Amino acid sequence: MKSLEFEDGAIQIDATIVAEGLGILPTLLLQRLREGKITSLCERGIDADSGRYRLTFFSVNRRFRLVVDESGAIVQRSAINFGDLPLPTSARRPGR
Repeated sequence: MKSLEFEDGAIQIDATIVAEGLGILPTLLLQRLREGKITSLCERGIDADSGRYRLTFFSVNRRFRLVVDESGAIVQRSAINFGDLPLPTSARRPGR
């Protein structure tokens, strides 16, 4: 698998990319997703951003975001780490 693929209407991303962005071991990612400790949001671009997707992953104290194009190439990546503080509600809102 490439780092990111579109297949049957779903986006598949290499767990290592998400784990690295959230600052955890890849082996913990699936477990924390199942526990609800990591959540995600996928937004499809419109107008000037048509053909792009913004994938955002949230943990207790981090937000990791990728912007990808329709070929699966990562266009932009960013992360916010609040250290020992919990992720504020405002950091969980779409578009921020």
